[in-house]
Amino acid sequence: MRIPKQVLVYPVKEIDDGWEYLLLKRIESIGGFWQGVTGAPEKGEDLLDAAKRELLEETSYIPNFIFQTDFSYLIAIEEKYNKDYPEDVKEIPEYVFVARINQPDLPSIDPKEHDEWKWCSFEEAMELLKWEDNKKALEHVRNILEEK
Repeated sequence: MRIPKQVLVYPVKEIDDGWEYLLLKRIESIGGFWQGVTGAPEKGEDLLDAAKRELLEETSYIPNFIFQTDFSYLIAIEEKYNKDYPEDVKEIPEYVFVARINQPDLPSIDPKEHDEWKWCSFEEAMELLKWEDNKKALEHVRNILEEK
């Protein structure tokens, strides 16, 4: 049974004129869409630890820093995933994190989950992202980064 919470991590790296954002593309059998790093906490794990673990598992990156933003939203659970959650859960909150990456190496992705990755400008990432909530989350992340 999955914990009815989820994290969304946007890995970022600073470049000469701003920031780049790492997106991962799901394999076709699980949607074929682009997104940041996502996943659910494991039993006994808090949201920050879940974000760090998911980032490491899905990219092999250990961030210079990672923090939870004040942005979150609810995701409706698709019928095919109802069995994965407690019976009364119909939607789950997704909490947004930013992870600064300074490692020069390329991400290492799991081919059972993702088949592509791409460091993108904000504009390119907005074009690739499928879900409106992911786009709003990325806008929020960009605003935070521009304030720093």
